[in-house]
Amino acid sequence: MANHKSALKRIRANETKRLRNRYQAKTARTFEKRLRHMTELGEAQVLLKKVSSMLDRLAKKNVIHKNKASNHKSKLARLVNGLKAA
Repeated sequence: MANHKSALKRIRANETKRLRNRYQAKTARTFEKRLRHMTELGEAQVLLKKVSSMLDRLAKKNVIHKNKASNHKSKLARLVNGLKAA
């Protein structure tokens, strides 16, 4: 267990951040799943913009790696562009 007051505070702060990061990452995953199941192009484009923004925010805060965010955005964009052809 921590011996210093600042270490105890750091433990509390880290736990708060961990929960916030977990919530935001889970929310982004939920929106990704929702986007994958869409069939209408207009709605999918709007949701893609929102999901891309979420992924960028997570990468900026180092919750997920920037390349992972980029890969996810790329796959989702290809999926939405595929809706155009169908």
